[in-house]
Amino acid sequence: MALGIPIVRVFHTDGPNTADNAFAPASGLIRPLDGLAPFDAALTVEKHRHSALVGSGLTIWLHQHGITRLVVTGIRTEQCCETTTRHASDEGWQVDFVSKATLTFDMHTPSGATLTATSIRERTETVLTGRFATLCTAVQALERARCAA
Repeated sequence: MALGIPIVRVFHTDGPNTADNAFAPASGLIRPLDGLAPFDAALTVEKHRHSALVGSGLTIWLHQHGITRLVVTGIRTEQCCETTTRHASDEGWQVDFVSKATLTFDMHTPSGATLTATSIRERTETVLTGRFATLCTAVQALERARCAA
């Protein structure tokens, strides 16, 4: 819990629990990123869908703790982070999206063009802002969360 704000750690797991499956605990890859500052999570959940709110128990925990504002960060900007943001907004939470605290990678379009991580992040910011979330810096999101508490 940072500044009285509970931090939830979400891991994506899926498929067979074998060493060759990157989304399986047996792979050794289901862990915090190297270089991430250590913290004590108020809750750690495993999700099996793109939205962290589906089937993980997180929705129940958020309601039980009276949480009305979420700060979304993580991996992948346009996939899990965006999907969770849209879902949370549709369920009635106020969502602050900290784009600079998300991570994605270059992708190739069906026609073979390259979309850079920067352009993917900008697209995600564009479709979320004003519809599903407030785009914030980390400092702004923490201040907004502190004021909402």
